[in-house]
Amino acid sequence: MLKHKNLTLILLAFLVFVVWPFSVSAQEKIIKIGAMYPMTGRPGLYGLDSVDAAEMAIEEINSKGGVAGYKFEFTNTDSKAKPDYSVMVAKRYITQDKVHFLFGVVSSAVGLAVTEVSKQYKKIFIGTDHASTQLTTDKLQPYYFRVSNNTFQSMAAGALYLKELKQTKPWETIAYIGPDYAYGHDQWDELKYNLDRFGVKYKAVGEYWPKIFAPDYTAFITSIGNDKPDILVAGFWGGDTVAFIKQALPYGLLTKTLYFHPDAGGNYELMSAMGSDLPKGLVLSARHHNNWPDTELNREYVKKFFQKTGRYPTYAAEGAYAGIYAIAEAVKKVGNPDDTEALVKAFEGMKIKLPEDPDGFTSYIDPKSHQIVQDQAIGVTVPNDKFPPAKLMLGEWKVYKAEELLPPKEYIDKLQKK
Repeated sequence: MLKHKNLTLILLAFLVFVVWPFSVSAQEKIIKIGAMYPMTGRPGLYGLDSVDAAEMAIEEINSKGGVAGYKFEFTNTDSKAKPDYSVMVAKRYITQDKVHFLFGVVSSAVGLAVTEVSKQYKKIFIGTDHASTQLTTDKLQPYYFRVSNNTFQSMAAGALYLKELKQTKPWETIAYIGPDYAYGHDQWDELKYNLDRFGVKYKAVGEYWPKIFAPDYTAFITSIGNDKPDILVAGFWGGDTVAFIKQALPYGLLTKTLYFHPDAGGNYELMSAMGSDLPKGLVLSARHHNNWPDTELNREYVKKFFQKTGRYPTYAAEGAYAGIYAIAEAVKKVGNPDDTEALVKAFEGMKIKLPEDPDGFTSYIDPKSHQIVQDQAIGVTVPNDKFPPAKLMLGEWKVYKAEELLPPKEYIDKLQKK
């Protein structure tokens, strides 16, 4: 009996002093990411794709042993695209769940709210999709980094495209329609600024401000038709783009004006939702394209996403995929996910090759603005059935170099003085 008792004590000692500390240590070797993506309604596909792409990146990294001895742990909470609710979630992630990184966010309104939580708690926030330039200019704080283009970069590319267009298809008048909050207003202000900066003459004949997720655009479509702009610039995103174009078609609006949508219009969601009903000749761009650049890295990314989900990715997916790999690079350099200040330094100036990078270019994070710097391609809708259910994709690409698209110092100074 005594022998058995001694053996039991020895076994317990082994479990307490050898096995248990090892088990706890293994459990602690985790990089916790707290994501906030919308999962329902018009922006729901953005959230669904972002979560799937983030998980795909994590599976790739974890299957190779993780990074610096750590494995990723990913949690997403439906942001509902609501700033107040997302702030509550972000605070819970930090104070209760003890995440190492805040992550994601589709709506710029949500991004602007969550960045304040990030600043307050000194917790790094990796922005993967929302695009308001304010987050990397006048609202920039030390713990925020964005891994997708902002609206200034898109509108700078758009202004350069419109400047070139004047040589082949002369135009004079322009109108704008976009959602009535920071994201929509930033685009219009930035396009006008860049048209002026690049010496493009134009006459603005109308601006229209529907609420985000508006159900009916009929009154706006009628007003635009009456104003007869040569160019109609749109600043929608997600399902709002699809809804507006579908509602505009019966009015013949898109046959009377050139529809130009350089920030989020070229999203695969539009191509897949409209199929053969999508008009030819729309000029669009987005932060990632399934068929550009035609590189092995992009083809492999799109193929893996399709194999995982059974659908082709919207551009939001690539932002989330990039965000996970950016975190991995930073942790690899620092050695652990707990040294926040060292991680901030690791993100600043980081170079990271991404699926949307054409040959000869590697994305990098500008150390001053914490904004990723990338080339941008603008295309035209043309027949292409290689990515079903889409019947048209973008082609006839024009590519604009990354350094051309950054806001000049005087523009940033102007914003910061507001």
